[in-house]
Amino acid sequence: MAQQIRLEVVTPDGERVNEEVDIVNAPGFGGDFGVLANHAPFLSTIKIGALTYENGKERKSLMVSGGFCEVSNNKITFLVESAEYGGDIDVERAMRAKERAEKRLAQAAQQAEDFSKKRAEVALQRAIMRLKVAKGI
Repeated sequence: MAQQIRLEVVTPDGERVNEEVDIVNAPGFGGDFGVLANHAPFLSTIKIGALTYENGKERKSLMVSGGFCEVSNNKITFLVESAEYGGDIDVERAMRAKERAEKRLAQAAQQAEDFSKKRAEVALQRAIMRLKVAKGI
């Protein structure tokens, strides 16, 4: 069996994942990255996206939104605002959030409101990523 790395995903609500895995792929602000066992230490900011990990032939995905990641001593730790498995995502709610965000974006563009536009863009990114993860990407 190949070496594994300890994966921890922690949100303000508590720990979501704590297990040994083969590989982790994450959405960093500088681009997506992958981590295997014995990876060199590093820190990264995390953007809204899909965090995926594999253990044997099993692959799992979480929608994560904003946070940080640290790789050190054969462990990768994510401290993120939220982390949701696809099966936990309310698809109807995510669709409504997507529609609301799209409307707010259209309104903000007409009124030239940068703050409202940014909030709507982030809400839209979260909704779209929830839908992707819920569908298994």
